[in-house]
Amino acid sequence: MTLTDQTTATDVAAASPATVTRLLQRQIMPANRDTDVIRLYIDPDPVVLDADKYEVGHNRQAQELNAVAMRQAVGKGTQIHPDQIESRTAYRLKLGEKVSFGTYFNAFPAAYWRRWTVVDEVDLTVRLSGQGASVTVYRSLANGRSQRVDSAINESGTGEYVFSLPLKPFVDGGWYWYDVVAADEDAVVESAEWTAQVPADRAAHGTVTIGITTMNRQDFCAKLLGQLGQSGHLAEYLDQVLVMEQGKEKVVDSEFFPEATRLLGDTLRIIEQGNIGGSGGFARVQYETLRAGRSTYALMLDDDVECETEGIVRAVTFGDLCRRPTIVGGHMFSIYAKAQLHSFGERVSPYTFWWGSAPGVFPGWDLSARNIRSTRWLHARIDVDYNGWFMCLIPTRVLRDIGLSLPLFIKWDDSEYGLRAKEAGYPTVTFPGAAVWHVPWTDKNDGLDWQAYFHHRNRFIAALLHSKYPHGGRMVQESFNHQIKHLVSMQYSTVELRHQALEDVLAGPGRLHEVLSTKLPEIRALAARFEDAQLKSDPEAFPEVKRTKLPRKGREGAPVISGRQATVQALLQPLRQLRRPRELAQTHPEAEIMAQDAKWHKIARYDSAVVSMPDGTAAAFYRRDREMFLDLLRRTVQIHQRLRREWPRLAEEYRSALGEITAPAAWEETFRPWLEPADD
Repeated sequence: MTLTDQTTATDVAAASPATVTRLLQRQIMPANRDTDVIRLYIDPDPVVLDADKYEVGHNRQAQELNAVAMRQAVGKGTQIHPDQIESRTAYRLKLGEKVSFGTYFNAFPAAYWRRWTVVDEVDLTVRLSGQGASVTVYRSLANGRSQRVDSAINESGTGEYVFSLPLKPFVDGGWYWYDVVAADEDAVVESAEWTAQVPADRAAHGTVTIGITTMNRQDFCAKLLGQLGQSGHLAEYLDQVLVMEQGKEKVVDSEFFPEATRLLGDTLRIIEQGNIGGSGGFARVQYETLRAGRSTYALMLDDDVECETEGIVRAVTFGDLCRRPTIVGGHMFSIYAKAQLHSFGERVSPYTFWWGSAPGVFPGWDLSARNIRSTRWLHARIDVDYNGWFMCLIPTRVLRDIGLSLPLFIKWDDSEYGLRAKEAGYPTVTFPGAAVWHVPWTDKNDGLDWQAYFHHRNRFIAALLHSKYPHGGRMVQESFNHQIKHLVSMQYSTVELRHQALEDVLAGPGRLHEVLSTKLPEIRALAARFEDAQLKSDPEAFPEVKRTKLPRKGREGAPVISGRQATVQALLQPLRQLRRPRELAQTHPEAEIMAQDAKWHKIARYDSAVVSMPDGTAAAFYRRDREMFLDLLRRTVQIHQRLRREWPRLAEEYRSALGEITAPAAWEETFRPWLEPADD
């Protein structure tokens, strides 16, 4: 039985008892016995409990030392043989082994169920085989302290044990989990299920349309489709899988596509349209989901991810049982270091209006070194403003109420939507146990290249729509400061792109749909005029490093400086740009600077340099140009003065237009060149 948002509670209740049992979460093992991710499912070192529970001093040095210590690996590094993974839901312990299921995918995030859903008590049912095997249930507090709750010993060959567990103690945070010991012989944890009695009108599960926006990642996307099709458990929740094909290298041409088609069958639909960015692709997913009228949810999913499909089922189940319509997001792990968590939850800082990890969150956390049970901060519930659209489940009721994505091409569409939903009374929950593996942001150059335009423009648009502070708080001043940093770093293309972004913000919201398919080639052509944007992969393409002014006492500028030194450099470096550059520096770089060291205060010390890019594939020749610096500086001062002056008018203009430019009707006009005749 499934539930769409057209089914009424009265219809269900008339034919159902007062409460019914629903499966909330089940024990799972990694697909294909992938041992690279095993510690997200099983913790083979359960003796290390509360490893970072020590007193921390209140001064800054003590806090910094504690932060370093908390990331140190704990445990013995016990190895797990793939043969111990008996099935998708069963795990075998060797005689004498003890393992914990207090892990990312198998611990139960009690605090999130307590805060957001109608569930107030859960039953854990564990099925064991193996004489003398025992199971012990634990819980944690928001501060990470763990407590033993209950236990059972398997006296016969097989046994099933049920533990009734209240959610009342989890107001601020905490998890439930269980450990198993194979005492007398090998044991198998055949299954474990977390269930709850829920109101009868919540008996039926919702269904989902999954939408993937793709461009020139044909193999990545086709493999992802195969993962979705291989999951028998997901199939009953799935209405459609929509692929928004916006590239030249088509997913249908991938060698992996025939298998994906075989697995998904008629559920799969490929929609080709022009390159209107991630926001255009996901808006089309939202539009098609509403038009079909079948699904309870639309799931935004990136094309360059690997997916734990069980997480989709969990997200749907959680959304079904939330007290009010709720956006349910997943976490992101690195596809290169698969136990490294990007962030446990993100917010937009109200005053600076910049996204980042929520207070108390350590980004880039390695769960293979420190799992949930040995990491204190992971036990506090983390509340968020938004979730990235690499994996984000949006109720169709929310789409109908507040509209579709903003037409922003890329960047800030997901965070703006979360803020918009929050203002309308729809929270976002980044839900533990639902996740994808994604290419990490740290390997991208999106702060300097053409993407800098979209970062800057769209951040200002989002702030004009949602900032509660006059003139956007620190937005204008911070933008000006960053422009100066890029100027003294000889990153003239980035300055020009960011300047154009502000020009387009000042032009108002009226042309956002119109320029959606044309803005990218425009800004790429704009950036290409600047030498610092002309990347070369061959190291021999650059002249030899030569310099007339040697470093003082042979010491190069450090990539890390103190706050006081940064203040001094911020005052001195703009003045230094007024001098004419050294003649030799115009033909030969004065230094080669690695991407990891390419901070503004280091680059600014030179009149030229070869600077490598964060992805490691290329470098660019930066050369100081006094006339260009002065021209860009003048325009930077003028536009920031204008932006601050016109902020109140712009904010009113953007807020008034929001409902119109995010409406399905407005997006339909944008999609019209690619709509099939029957769709018109």
